[in-house]
Parts: sequence; structure tokens; C-alpha cells
Amino acid sequence: MPPLLRASHIKPWVDCASEAERLDVFNGLLLAPHLDAAFDGGWITFEDDGTMRVSPLLATGAREVLGLDVAMRVDRLTNAHLAYLDHHRVRLFRVPDASTSL
Repeated sequence: MPPLLRASHIKPWVDCASEAERLDVFNGLLLAPHLDAAFDGGWITFEDDGTMRVSPLLATGAREVLGLDVAMRVDRLTNAHLAYLDHHRVRLFRVPDASTSL
């Protein structure tokens, strides 16, 4: 239902090199509000095929409450989205550092 979706920037404005990059339609995804917040916070990200990946740092209980314990996928990604998604996975997605043990 489109009225319930939010336009979420993949690469945050602060990280963009230009106004063109900030306004690029391919630097965005339409997400449900809870997914938008999780994505902005780096708790979830998306693979190049649209498959959602959840941070291993997010507690199991939180995954369940937010409905992130089921397989989800973003449709209609194009090649133009991929560099932005790579930036998100490398710079924003929360992963344990080498000194963290899960």
C-alpha cells in the first residue's frame, strides 16, 4: 500500500559526493516505516538481488518483534542501485568487528 511506504535513501545525503547523487532516484528504496528505520540504522541491508540481510548484532527477540525473522526481498532493483547498495553494505550495515564474539 503506497501511502504506508517511505522513501529511504540508500546512501545517506551526508555521504553523497554531489547534489546529483543525493537526488538520484536510484539512491532510494520504498520501504515500510519499520524497515526504513532498520535500514537507516544499519540493522538490515539488501543484497544485489534484493534479498534482505539482517545484522547479526540485532537480537533474536528484536528480529521476531519487527518481523525480520522471515525472508524478505526488495523488487525492481536495477544496476543503477547496485553501487549505492554496496556503499550501504560496506559503510552502514552493522557487522561484528574482529574483537567481537557472538
